[in-house]
Amino acid sequence: MNISEFMANHHHECDENYVKAESLVAQSKLDEASPVFTQAYDNFAKHFEWEESTLFPAFEDKTGMNAGPTQVMRMEHERIKQILEELKGYLQDNNKDKFLGLSESFMILVQQHNMKEEQMLYAMMDRVFGAESDALVEKLNS
Repeated sequence: MNISEFMANHHHECDENYVKAESLVAQSKLDEASPVFTQAYDNFAKHFEWEESTLFPAFEDKTGMNAGPTQVMRMEHERIKQILEELKGYLQDNNKDKFLGLSESFMILVQQHNMKEEQMLYAMMDRVFGAESDALVEKLNS
């Protein structure tokens, strides 16, 4: 499995968990939503860690592009992390309205971010790493 497939699959997993949590919040099932949101939160954190600790540095080393797409993705990660923290706080405060008010904007941001990674950055990584892609995916999977 190449980087594009592996990381896009994980994007879908992150999104599905988040949508489940959002749906439970919308149904006022906040106690049920909390562990599902925590799983989504942890999945996003793992995904960003894979990118920021393994994929991005390897890509930057291989291409010499330190101020390019990976820098933009890191900035977007920070914004996504900030919003996840806000959502977490709203859920902890049982504030359904604020959670749902921020949720749509969050999903739009995440979808735009994922699209950039999936359509551009991961494809670039697959080309740059070639056969090395498998080893990187194995490293992420371990």
